[in-house]
Amino acid sequence: MKTAVVILNWNGRSMLERYLPSVVEHTTGDAFVVIADNGSTDDSLAFVEQHYPSIRIIRLDKNYGFAEGYNRALAQVDAEYYVLLNDDVEVTPGWIEPITELFEKEPEVAVCQPKLLMDTQRDTFEYAGASGGFIDAFGYPYCRGRMFTTLEKDNGQYDDVCDVMWATGAAMFVRASVWKELGGLDGDFFAHMEEIDFCWRVRNAGYRVMSCPQSTVFHLGGGTLPKSSPKKTYLNFRNNLSMLYKNLPSRSLLPVVLLRLPLDWVAALKFIADGNPKDFLAVGRAHRDFFRLLPQLRKKRAAVRRQVLAAREKRLLLFDYYIKGKKHFSDLVVSSR
Repeated sequence: MKTAVVILNWNGRSMLERYLPSVVEHTTGDAFVVIADNGSTDDSLAFVEQHYPSIRIIRLDKNYGFAEGYNRALAQVDAEYYVLLNDDVEVTPGWIEPITELFEKEPEVAVCQPKLLMDTQRDTFEYAGASGGFIDAFGYPYCRGRMFTTLEKDNGQYDDVCDVMWATGAAMFVRASVWKELGGLDGDFFAHMEEIDFCWRVRNAGYRVMSCPQSTVFHLGGGTLPKSSPKKTYLNFRNNLSMLYKNLPSRSLLPVVLLRLPLDWVAALKFIADGNPKDFLAVGRAHRDFFRLLPQLRKKRAAVRRQVLAAREKRLLLFDYYIKGKKHFSDLVVSSR
């Protein structure tokens, strides 16, 4: 079989009950569904076994997080293309074919995502990836259809198939040969930012990352960690710094990191002002652990530097968004694709 749709589950009975039916119904032809379980303690696997006995289940012995969980699961899956699909995603008829056809037509394309819309507001782009992502000079991610917390209505304005900097991990199609070549996701990230890091490495290795909005899915978001979560804050800030350290060109590394650290503390002070002291503390822990990880990150960076480093956007998104008032992706002139 050619395409493996792999859903990573951790105590997700309610999500599987709600979203798995659409995945099973619309995953047809030479595609198949796999549930990879991250050591769940609820009855989610019993639910799958009872209602979907033909679905293969991969049982991991504990919760390895999103990144290492997928690394361990996909090592046991034989397919030409992998689809990393969150358990809170509803798919639509024919959602696989436009992207696999793109893979067949363009062999240099290694990663691709569908258009991601909100499950609860279906005419609006979803935060986690919208219609394809980029990062600015300081590593702040944004998307076609999402700038910081501003979500655009989908009026077909980003329906063109195009190159992007990163594809969402909520519904990420990956060429299996490239996944294996690059060693998959960085397991030390646990969760959050790991797909951006992976796509950056994909581009560094000379492959392309694309958005194919002819495939559409609906994402709930926050199924494992709520949007307001100190743990999510910690992982996002720590992993973003780790990603920058691993992938930035040498000439940019020191100035970007030195400027990014105080910007993080501006964000931390806003957490205090908004009455979220635990998120403030999470930023401090993220910085502490980033510095603790530097010996490991140096080794990872050495491997990346042997490849051709792909350019990121040189824009300053904070300036564009907060000073110039550019709230929509279409307000920007994207200089590097």
